[in-house]
Amino acid sequence: MSQPTPVQITVVSAQDLKTLKSSLLYTLVRVEYNGAVLGDSSKTHVLPDGTAEYDFSTSFEYSPDGPNSLDVLVQKPVLLTLLEVTSKDKKKPEKITPLAQAVVDLLPLLQGVRSLKVLAPLYAVPASPSAKLCPEAMAGLEVIVSTKELLLSATQFSSGNLLSITVEAAYSVPEAFTADAQQNYMVCLQMPAAGEKELPLLFKNGILKADGEKEPFPRPKNWPVGPILAPDALNIPDSFIVGGPYEDEDGDLNRSEDKEFRTQAESSRRVVWDMETRCFLDADAVAVLQMRIAERRHWPVELCRMSSGGKGKTSKPDKKDEDKPIAFHGVAYVNMMHLLCPGVTQIRGAFRVFNYEDSEVFEKTRVQYSIFRDRRSQLSLGKGSLGTPPSSKAAPNKSQKEDSNAMQYSEAGTFLVMEIKLDRPLVPKRLREELVQRVKELIPPRPALAPQTEGAKKVVEDYHKRVTNVAVAILREYHELFGKQLLDQGVMDHETMEEQKRQLNYELNTSGKYFAFKEQLKYSVVKIVREKYLKTTAFETKEQLQAFLSELYVYLVDHMHMALNKLLSGEDVSPAPPPNTTRNQLLLFAREAEANKDLKLASLFYNQRIARDQRSIQAWLDYGAFCLQYEDATKAQECFQQAVCLDPQHVQSLLLCGIVCVKLQTYEEAEIFFEDACCLEPSSIIAWTLTGLFYELQNSYIQAERSFREAKKLLRAELEEERRILEAAEAEGKKPSSPSTQPEKIPDGSADKAPEVVEGGTPKEEATAVQEAPEAREPQPPPYTIFMKSVEFLMKFNAVRFVHKALAHELLSLQGGPTCAYYLALGWTYQLREDLPRWEECLREAVRIEPLNPNVWAQKGHLCYLQKDFEKAKDCYERVISFEEDAADMHFVYLRLGSIYLGEKEYARAKHIYLLACDNSASCLTWLGVGIACYRLEEMLEAEDALSEANALNNTNAEVWGYLALICLQGGRQLEAEQCYKYTVKVRACPCPAGVAAGAPSG
Repeated sequence: MSQPTPVQITVVSAQDLKTLKSSLLYTLVRVEYNGAVLGDSSKTHVLPDGTAEYDFSTSFEYSPDGPNSLDVLVQKPVLLTLLEVTSKDKKKPEKITPLAQAVVDLLPLLQGVRSLKVLAPLYAVPASPSAKLCPEAMAGLEVIVSTKELLLSATQFSSGNLLSITVEAAYSVPEAFTADAQQNYMVCLQMPAAGEKELPLLFKNGILKADGEKEPFPRPKNWPVGPILAPDALNIPDSFIVGGPYEDEDGDLNRSEDKEFRTQAESSRRVVWDMETRCFLDADAVAVLQMRIAERRHWPVELCRMSSGGKGKTSKPDKKDEDKPIAFHGVAYVNMMHLLCPGVTQIRGAFRVFNYEDSEVFEKTRVQYSIFRDRRSQLSLGKGSLGTPPSSKAAPNKSQKEDSNAMQYSEAGTFLVMEIKLDRPLVPKRLREELVQRVKELIPPRPALAPQTEGAKKVVEDYHKRVTNVAVAILREYHELFGKQLLDQGVMDHETMEEQKRQLNYELNTSGKYFAFKEQLKYSVVKIVREKYLKTTAFETKEQLQAFLSELYVYLVDHMHMALNKLLSGEDVSPAPPPNTTRNQLLLFAREAEANKDLKLASLFYNQRIARDQRSIQAWLDYGAFCLQYEDATKAQECFQQAVCLDPQHVQSLLLCGIVCVKLQTYEEAEIFFEDACCLEPSSIIAWTLTGLFYELQNSYIQAERSFREAKKLLRAELEEERRILEAAEAEGKKPSSPSTQPEKIPDGSADKAPEVVEGGTPKEEATAVQEAPEAREPQPPPYTIFMKSVEFLMKFNAVRFVHKALAHELLSLQGGPTCAYYLALGWTYQLREDLPRWEECLREAVRIEPLNPNVWAQKGHLCYLQKDFEKAKDCYERVISFEEDAADMHFVYLRLGSIYLGEKEYARAKHIYLLACDNSASCLTWLGVGIACYRLEEMLEAEDALSEANALNNTNAEVWGYLALICLQGGRQLEAEQCYKYTVKVRACPCPAGVAAGAPSG
C-alpha cells in the first residue's frame, strides 16, 4: 500500500471583492474537498481597492486506496467559499454570511504538474445581496495547489487515457415523471478504472423541465458534485455542450426521418443533467476497455428514478415500499465500437431507452448485473442530497416488479443524449507520412522516364541555325575577297589555300566581324550548357571544369560539322511532321473501337496515347479503366500505380489503386490507398464515400458509417454554399447554374470522359409520357447524394462492383423512390454485361420518370441498335437530335444514326448527320461516313476530300482506302486506284494496325 501524498492548497489573496459588495469590510475563505471542510482562513480586512490577503494554507491526503483517490481527483474540484464576517454588537457573536463560491480543477496535477497557480473566478450566491446588486461580479481568488512529488509519472500518464462522459438530457420522458423533491433522476454506467477496479460513474439530480423552449447551444457542462450555494460555480471552465446536426451523431436517432421527432421532443418534457464526469484509465484499464468493447460492442447505461425516502414509514416496510426506490428502471445501449475506429476519440448521440430486462441486457452487453439493483452499495446513494438510503435492498429476482413502470420508456419514445470522449484514441490513426511510406512500399520502383528533350532539342537546332548563318557569312566574305581569283586560277594548290586562309582571318579580325560571329554563337552555347547539360552552378574544382569543357568542345565541334555538312551537301532534311491527331482524338478513336468491340484496336489507341506522353496521368488512368473492364485487373493495377508514381498526391489514382486491390482481393493494400486518399484530400466527398463502401465490403460497418457520415457532412456544406450563392445571385437578378448536379472535381482534372449512362423506355409508354410532360411543370433535378456523385466517378473507370454497392445505398436512401439517374446507372451495369432485357427494363423506368431527358432517348436508341431494331433506333436518335440540350454521347448518336440512313439509302440525310458528327468531334469514322454518302450521291470531289480527311486521321482503315480506289477508278486514274487497292489489301491483312500517321497519297 503506497504512502499518502499531501496536496497543499494555499489561498493567497482575493481581487475585486468590491464588485460583489461595495460595503464589504471583513471576509474569510472556507476550503472544502470531497464533501469535507479542510479549514477556514482567518478574518481578513478588505482593502479599499477590493483586495484581501489571506495567505491561508490547508491540505488533504491523496492516496490511491483512500477516500481521496485518483478517481476522486479527476472528478471533483476544490470548493472555495467566500464568507462575509459582520458584527453589529461586540457583545454578540459575529455573523458569517456566504457571498460567493469558486472551484479549482485538480486535473493538471495528474498531467505532470506539481504546482498549479490559478485565479479562480468567484460566483455570487443567489441568496446574497451581492447576487442582486452585482450579478456580473468579476471577483476572483488567487489559489496555489501543489504536491511534493508527481502524482503520476510521465510514463503512467502517457500510457493511460483520460475518459470524459457527459450526460446531457433525457427527452420524451414518461408522463408519470413529476418534479417531486423526493424523486431523484439518475443515470449510471460502469467503466474499468486504474488499478484493475470497476468504477461506477453516477449522474444524480437530474432536473425535470416542462414543455417550453429548447436547451440552448452552446451551454456549459457542470461538475459532478452535489448542489452548492452558487450554482454558477458548477460550470466547468472552457467546457461546453455545442450540439450539432443530427446526421453527424453516432446514436440511434440520426437519420433524416428522425429529425421531426427529435425536434418536437427537445422542446417537450425532459430531464436535464448537463453533467460531465471523468476517470483516468491506466494502461491495464485501457486494454480492458478495448477488449470489452470488442467483445460486447454495446455498453449499458442505466436510467432510473429513485426516492430519497418516504414519509411516515413504519419500521417494517412492505414489498411495495421495497420496490419503490428503483422505479422506472431503464437502459440505453451505447455502441462503443466507434471508439475502435482509427483516430476516433468521441461518441455523441441520442440513444433510445428501453425497459431494463436481464435477459436482453445480457444478450446485448454480456453484463449479468444491474448497478442500481445489485451494486447500489458502491454508489453511496445515502450521501449528498439523496438523504438516507432505502431501508432494504431490492432482490435480483424482482426485476419485473422494478420494471413495472419501465415500459413507459418505450411507449414515450424516451432517448438519452450523451457524449463519451477520450483524451487520445484507443486505435491511433496512421499519420500522413506513414501512409506515404506504405504507398511507396506497395508500388514497386520503376525506371525513371527519359528527361524531357523539347528544350534541349530546340537549343541544338538553334545552334545549327547560327552555325549555318555564320558559315554563309564567312563564305560571302571569302567570295568578295577571292571570287575573281577562283575563276582565273582553276584548281588551287595548298600554299595558295593557306595564304587565302591567312588573309581571310586577318580581314575578319581587323574588321570586327570575327568578334560579331563569336557573339552570335555565344548565346547558343550558353543555352546548350543549360538545357542540354542542365549545368547552372559553378564547378567545385578545376579538374571538373576542364573535363566538362573538353566534353562540351567535342559536342559543339561534332554538331558544327553536322550543320556544315548539311549546308555544303545541299541536303534539306525537313523534320518529321507533327502528328495529325491529338491525345483527345486518340481517346475518341479508342472508344469508337470499344463500341465496335474491336478491343485490340482500342488497346492500340490507348497505348499510342501513352506513348505520345508517358507523363500524362489521365492517359494511364484511361488505359487502366479499359484493362479493368476488358483485359485483366493486374494490368489495370500497373496503370494506376504508374499514375501514382507520376504524382503520389493524385487522389484519383490512389482511389483507383484501392478499387483494383479490392478486385485482386488484396484488402490490406486497398485500405492503405483509401486511407491515404482521405488523408490527402479530406474535403473529397467521393474519397470518403468509396472508403465507406470498402469498409462495408469488409463488414466493418462502424467505419463505413463514419466514412459515409463525413461524406454527407461535406455534401451538406457544399449544398449550403450553393444555396448561399443562389440567394446572392437572385438578389442581383442573375440565374446561376447549380453545380450540385455536376460531378465532383477530384484534383487533377479527370473529367474528359463522360459517363456512358444508360437510359431508355418502351415506345408506347414513351409517347404517353411525352404527351403528358408539357402539362406539368418540368421537375427540378433532385439534390445529388454522396452515392450518385460516387457512381458518376466509378462509371468513368468501369468499377462495376463498387457501382452496385453505391446504387444499393442510393436505393435505400431515396425517400421518393428511385430517380432517373439511378436507373441510368443500373442500366449501364447491365449494358456492360450485355444483359439487354434488364437494360431495357431500366430504360423503361427512366423514360417514365424523365421523358424529356435526351440521354434517355440516346441510350434507348443504342439498345434498339444493338437489338437490330433499326427503325426504333432511328426514331430515338432523331428525337435526341430534336432536343435543345445534347445527350452525353452525341458522337455515337450521330455515328449510328448516319449508318442507319446509309443502310436505308437516305444518303443526303446521312451526309448531313455525319457532317454534324465531324463538327462535334471529328474522327476517321465520321469523315468516312461523309465520304460514303457523297460517293453514293456521286459527289466525287467532296467524297475524295472527306476520305482524305479520314485517311489523315487514321491511314490504316481498309474501308477508307477501298472507297478511294473506287473514286480513282471513277475518275480514270488507274495507277492511283491500283495503289489504293494495294493499301486496302495490306491494312486488311494486318489485324493490328501499325499506327496513326499522316495520310498516304489519295490522288
